[in-house]
Order: sequence, then C-alpha cells, then structure tokens
Amino acid sequence: MTFTVLDTGPAMREILHAAEQDRADLLRTALEPAAGLYRFYPGEPDLIRMHRMGPGFPLDRDVDLSLDGLRRLEEANAWERIGDALRRAATLLERADPGLQVPDATVLLVLGHPTDEFFHDVNLGMTANGSMPGYLYLNVWPSPENLARLEATAVHELNHNARYAPGNVVWDPATVTVGEYVVSEGLADAFARELYGDELGRTRIGVPLADDDEVFRRVLTGLDVTGMQNFSAWVFGDAHAARFGGEPVGLPTGAGYAAGNRLVDTYLAQTGRTASECLLAPAAEVIAASV
Repeated sequence: MTFTVLDTGPAMREILHAAEQDRADLLRTALEPAAGLYRFYPGEPDLIRMHRMGPGFPLDRDVDLSLDGLRRLEEANAWERIGDALRRAATLLERADPGLQVPDATVLLVLGHPTDEFFHDVNLGMTANGSMPGYLYLNVWPSPENLARLEATAVHELNHNARYAPGNVVWDPATVTVGEYVVSEGLADAFARELYGDELGRTRIGVPLADDDEVFRRVLTGLDVTGMQNFSAWVFGDAHAARFGGEPVGLPTGAGYAAGNRLVDTYLAQTGRTASECLLAPAAEVIAASV
C-alpha cells in the first residue's frame, strides 16, 4: 500500500501570506489533488465551498490565528506522524487478514478554522473523513488534545477506507442503514484503541456518552433507518442535524459513536477477536451480539 500525504503546510502558508483576493485560487490548486474526495457529491462540488463547510481555515480573516495554528501543526510534525501511523496500521490490518489489501490513499491534512464556534464547541476542533476509498481527510485545529490524537484519528479513517474499498463492504447511499454507520464508527474506534489505547483511540465527541444507557437505547431504535440524508442526528447528534438541515431525533452530540463502541466491544468480547481481525465484520452480526 502507498500513502501520499500531501505536503499542504507550505501551500497553506503561501495562501495565508497572499493578498486576500488571491487566496481562493491558491487554495483551489492546493486542494485539487484530493478532489476525488467529493466525486459522489451531486453536481460538480466547488472545492472552496467544501473547504468552508469543513470548516477549514478562513480566507478573509483570522490570518494571525491561522498562522499560529499552522506553526503548531508543523512543530508537531503532523504530516510525518500521520504517514507513519497509516503505514503501521495498514500492515496490522493486512497481517490480521492475509487476503486483505489496504487501498492506496491520498491524504489531505487541512488546518481548521480558529474561531468557528460550532467547530470548536461541538466538534472539539476536529473533523475527518475516510469513507471515500483512496482518500483520507483530516481537518484539525491543533489543540493539545487533537495533536495527541493525530495518529489515532488517521488510523480510524483508514479503517473506514479499507472497510469500504471495492470488493469489501458495500456502501450504497440509498440503502445503507444507521446500523452500518454506527457499527463502522465503533469498529474504527476499536481499531484506533487497539493501536493507541482507550484514552487516545476513542473519538472525542463520543467519550462523554460512553456509559449512557439511555442514549444507547435511543440509538438502537434507529438502527434500521436508511438513507444518508437521515444520518446526522442518529450518528452525530441533534446539533449536527440542525446545522446541516436534518431532523433532530433527541440525541446529544456523539451518540452514534458511543453506541458503536458499545456494540463493537460486546462483539469483540463474545468472539474473542481483535478489532484488526474484524474490519469486514457484518454490521448485522455485530448488532446481534448486543440486541
């Protein structure tokens, strides 16, 4: 397997030092190698719009804050650490399942928005996406907590990338269930925990709900819901649903992640297998261990 971690640091520095009217064009050029991230979005997604939705660093304000954040990413050797973590994780997955081939991937690391309240207060300064085979995306504000979790976040997304690679688990946006999504997050967290321990391996937004029985039971009632347009509230919580035009269902932020971890932990305990051995475990089988 080959991981191409795009060297976005110098490009972001050039963008932030450029005249404001030139920044969008420079950013579009920097993002183009990872445009395949959005190949299944309807129409022709605008890379600048997707960056803003991220939310990536702003082009019209907060330049000094963004430059300080970029400096911290560079001092933390973020790009090198991510590449090393991905190679280690891919080797582990392929050893656990000799018939598995982890796909090559292009990795896009982008500095997050320094002052976006939703990004910091709800997402805790981190968003990431590994659901598109061949691409990994990490949007990070370099707080100490997020810098400590860089490797764990990267291998979590790699787990998704490998699970949904061609020939593995099929992700059909029209028919996929909340249960598949929730289980996939639990498997990805369990894999990150296998490599980096519980403290770093759990997705931060799900940690406060890890032992909340009421939230767990509520998520279970939505496992058969289909269609990605309905997923925000069930997986991420009502705040995300409201932000992105979905319908709230009475769940706090991170509910699906917490439930996924519980489902997968029960499954691993019953089967005696490791997370790296269960990359392709059917969601229905994982759910049946608990329900």
